[in-house]
Amino acid sequence: MSESLASRVGRIIAGGFHALVDAVENAAPESVMEQAIREIESAIADVRADLGKVEAQRHLSAKRLAEEGSRHETLTEQAQLALEQGREDLASAAVERQIDIESQLPILESRMTELAEEKARLEGYVTALLAKKREMREAMADFRKAQEQAGAASTSGGATARKDAASARAERATDAFDRIFQRQSGLSATRGASDRNVAQLAELEELARRNRIQERLAELKARS
Repeated sequence: MSESLASRVGRIIAGGFHALVDAVENAAPESVMEQAIREIESAIADVRADLGKVEAQRHLSAKRLAEEGSRHETLTEQAQLALEQGREDLASAAVERQIDIESQLPILESRMTELAEEKARLEGYVTALLAKKREMREAMADFRKAQEQAGAASTSGGATARKDAASARAERATDAFDRIFQRQSGLSATRGASDRNVAQLAELEELARRNRIQERLAELKARS
């Protein structure tokens, strides 16, 4: 996608309330509301597609990590056998390969951690977006009910009252989503979140990842 998931979800959060308020004044308010819901459904589909990719990467990374761990154990046995047979050169080659594997393990483990975090974040997006969709459907149902109750003879004052009711309902929907989004994903869902904040969070995540890699490498060096 040309737009990141975090930016897209943030845009939906920021625009959800205003879209519903504007829809009340629109010539086809229900059409506008339905379009907003379809956009949420599209976002959910894209998040789930990315979630599937993350799951596939987790499977491949876990397989690679298991294979390298098994290979490391096999090399230990082979090195011991080589020493017993007086082949120190072969034992040295086995140990050298072990060191290469050990240097890769922290990266593989870090990758597994990253993917687990990404999986949890995407699942939080799905949960929050589904909640947002339910709330917006309820807001649209309330709007339809208000229209039916008002009838064809509604006055300008009645129209204003319906607009206020729909606006309040939409704001409650957005506030509910904000709370769920914050709890599930750990990210702020406040309106007007800037791209700069997103970039800073990404940079912090990258710094933390690199720090984990360095710590793991230091542990391996200490044991060698």
